[in-house]
Amino acid sequence: MTDTISKKLESKLDNKLISKRKRTQLEDGFKKGKVVNEVLDKPTVMTLYKMITDHIIAYVNGSVSAGKESVLFWGVDDNDVSVALKIYLVTTSNFKKREPYITGDPRFSHLKKGTKNLVYLWAKKEYRNLSQCYEAGIPVPRPLYVTNNVLAMEFIGNNGTPAKSLLTSQVDENDYAQAISILSDLYKKAKLVHGDFSEYNIFKTENGLVVFDLGSGVDLRHPNAHEFLKRDINNIGRFFKKRGIAVEDSEKIFEDIVK
Repeated sequence: MTDTISKKLESKLDNKLISKRKRTQLEDGFKKGKVVNEVLDKPTVMTLYKMITDHIIAYVNGSVSAGKESVLFWGVDDNDVSVALKIYLVTTSNFKKREPYITGDPRFSHLKKGTKNLVYLWAKKEYRNLSQCYEAGIPVPRPLYVTNNVLAMEFIGNNGTPAKSLLTSQVDENDYAQAISILSDLYKKAKLVHGDFSEYNIFKTENGLVVFDLGSGVDLRHPNAHEFLKRDINNIGRFFKKRGIAVEDSEKIFEDIVK
């Protein structure tokens, strides 16, 4: 009986989830066997179906980017507004390397064993970090919803194409100044350290920089918060220096932020 219901729900999902509209030239991620097998397992399919019935999204056009730990899909809500759907891979072993970013963070002191539990907690952690940043006025994608291994947030880009990252953009002194300002605001206003702050995790938009991928972000009470901050400062400074931008001394930046 349960299997019959599941099949019916999945059949409905096939009709509702995959967009019937042809937008740009995106490949339909849901029709690619690898993506279906690694991302859209039955629990994830049911999670997406619930998001549709709860009117979080109306349908999904397809995948727009993929990493070792997650795949980003372009969704659309009932008002035809784009939504970024970050689906964390439950089958990956990479999340085991992320435990140091959770262990020691007092907000997430109860970590159950198992990769699936770690992935679900990571999704909640990124949602909470985004929420803290958004409420503090830091330029991040607006968080919308999280459940299990799926995080819904504001789509930064146009027509299913994400905004360019710093890595693929022309940069100048103003970008560097804003990047350091974001690091400072993260610490002082959101009470967080990003933990993975680099040219890969910052969009450059018409309205300025937007930081994303905040799953690694830790509370200031985390025992390694200051070490993570120093690494963030060094990483972003190294990038801008390679691009020919004059950068400040990393130790001075650190002292200015934590004082």
